[in-house]
Amino acid sequence: MSSAHWAYNHPAVFAIVGTLMMFPCKQSFGQGAEPFYKGKTVEIIIGYTAGGGYDTYGRTVARHIGKHIPGNPNVVPRNMPGGGSRTAAAHMYAAAAKDGLSIGLVDQSLVLQQAVDDPTIRFDLRRFNYIGNAASDSNMVAVSASTGIKTVEDARQRETIIGSTGPNTTSIIPLTMNQLIGTKFKIVFGYPGANEMNLAQERGEIEGQASKPWGSWKATLPAWISEKKINFITQVALKKASDLPDVPLLIDLAKNSEDRDVLKLLSAPSTVGRPFFTTPDTPKDRVQILRSGFDATMKDSRFLSEAKRLSLDIESSTGAELESVINDILATPKSVSQRLAAIINSIPK
Repeated sequence: MSSAHWAYNHPAVFAIVGTLMMFPCKQSFGQGAEPFYKGKTVEIIIGYTAGGGYDTYGRTVARHIGKHIPGNPNVVPRNMPGGGSRTAAAHMYAAAAKDGLSIGLVDQSLVLQQAVDDPTIRFDLRRFNYIGNAASDSNMVAVSASTGIKTVEDARQRETIIGSTGPNTTSIIPLTMNQLIGTKFKIVFGYPGANEMNLAQERGEIEGQASKPWGSWKATLPAWISEKKINFITQVALKKASDLPDVPLLIDLAKNSEDRDVLKLLSAPSTVGRPFFTTPDTPKDRVQILRSGFDATMKDSRFLSEAKRLSLDIESSTGAELESVINDILATPKSVSQRLAAIINSIPK
C-alpha cells in the first residue's frame, strides 16, 4: 500500500483533518474577523446649516447608509457651515482623521472655484476619496412671482435683489449673468445657508436665489411651487430637468461661442450634484467599503421611499464616476477658466 493511499484511509488522519476544519484560518481567509466599523461612529460633515437641500440629503443618507456598511456603525450628521462650505471641506482635508470615519458633503461649486484658481480654496479636491453623488440636478435661477419677472429678458429690464451665502455659485451665477447676459441682479451677501435665504425671501429682504437645485426646491419649498409663488427663469446645467422642459438652459442664452464655453464651465458643477467623500489618504479598503455602502443605499427601497416622501430626486452616480467628473472640470482649458475667473474676482471680498 502506498503512503499516500495509507494516509488517505487511516482513521487518525481523518481525526486530525476534522479537528483542523473546526478552526478555519482567519488570517488566510478573513472569515470571522471583526469588521473595522463595528462599534464605531461615522460622522457626515455637512457644509451648511440645518434645513437646506444639502442638509436634507446628508441626513437622509445618514439614516440608511449604516446598515449597508459591514459592522453597522452609527452614522451621525454634523453641520459645519462657513465660507460657502469651505470650512467643512478644509476640515475634511486637514483636520479629520484619515481613517474612514468621516464623510464630507460640501457645495458642488467648490470644484469650480478650484478650476479658476480661487485663492480661498486651500485644499485640493482631487485628493479626496469620492464615495458617490446622490443627485445630479439643475441649479435654478428663481425669482419671487410678486416681482413680475417671468423670464431672463424681464430680468434685463430692472434690478432684482438676489441672496448669496458667499463666494460660490449663489453669487457667481447672477454676477456672470449680469456680465454675459445683461441681467441686473443686485447680490446681497451674508446668509449662512439656504434656509436663511428662504426666510429672507419670504420677508421680502431678497427677491430671488440663483443656484438652489431644482430637487431642493421640490423637497424644501413645494408649496411655493404649487402656489406659484416663484418663477424659474433659467436652468444652470448641461441638460434640462425632465419636468422643466420650458425653462431655458443658461448655456443656450450665450451671445457667442466664447461666452458659451464660459457658461458651460459655470454649469458643469451641476453634474457634481450632492458629492459625498472621505478624507485624503484613507486606506483603500475602507474607501471601497464606503463606496459599496453608498451604492447599496442608493438602491435601498426604504431609502428611496423616504426620499420620495421628502421629494428628494435621486439620480446617483458612483464614487468612481464622481471622481472622473471632478477631474474633468479641473482639466478645463485655462483660456476658458481665466475668463470666468476674471468675473469671479470682481465679487466684493
